[in-house]
Amino acid sequence: MIRLALYKAPGDTYDRLIRAWTRSPYSHCELVLPDGRFVTSSPRDGGVRAKVIDQDPAVWDFLSLPWIQPAHVEQLLEQEAGAGYDWLGILGSQILPAGIQSRSRWFCSEFCAHVLDLEQPQRYSPRQLTEAVHWALRLGITEF
Repeated sequence: MIRLALYKAPGDTYDRLIRAWTRSPYSHCELVLPDGRFVTSSPRDGGVRAKVIDQDPAVWDFLSLPWIQPAHVEQLLEQEAGAGYDWLGILGSQILPAGIQSRSRWFCSEFCAHVLDLEQPQRYSPRQLTEAVHWALRLGITEF
């Protein structure tokens, strides 16, 4: 089963700024494949990638995404692996709510929202993505 991993560890100044701006306990998000690989776009890793990360509950909260098939995540990872981090999208859709983003780069919650097939994925911060998933799970929605 695919899970959404939400980063809650103290992190660095960048993490604290994201949390303050979005009024959220989370500054980053990833999708976790059944084999333990974490998939996202990370500025620390230069963009879209998959890697094994310790699934420490002191660092991450996890939400199950039973309606997302691993093959769907793998396909998007294969398509987008190596795509750069979307700094333009952070500025143009998170800091300035203009909906501006790169067509060839991703930021973490934008990539995860895209995998979940949410409309306008660039509009989602880790907080908004968490709220959308909680809403779907409470209502038993199996797709967005």
